[in-house]
Amino acid sequence: MMLVLSLVLAIFPLLGVVWIFMSGMITLSPPSATIDGLFMTLILLALSGTFMLNAYWEMRDQGIIKKKTVAPAAKVAAPKAS
Repeated sequence: MMLVLSLVLAIFPLLGVVWIFMSGMITLSPPSATIDGLFMTLILLALSGTFMLNAYWEMRDQGIIKKKTVAPAAKVAAPKAS
């Protein structure tokens, strides 16, 4: 349940970013942006990233994504000085 909630809450801010572009607060051609559009986009992307990270951790804990295991480093014998 937490995974589904995190994914839903990660998508809603992205819809807000799309709305900002559609409303003209940020335009690509010609490039222009309002301060409100820039800061709102940054806030929404941070919210989305936070919930995506939570969803990633939840998937990793449930075994949907496998944890990377790091093999121990092999010991290399130093050459003996004669």
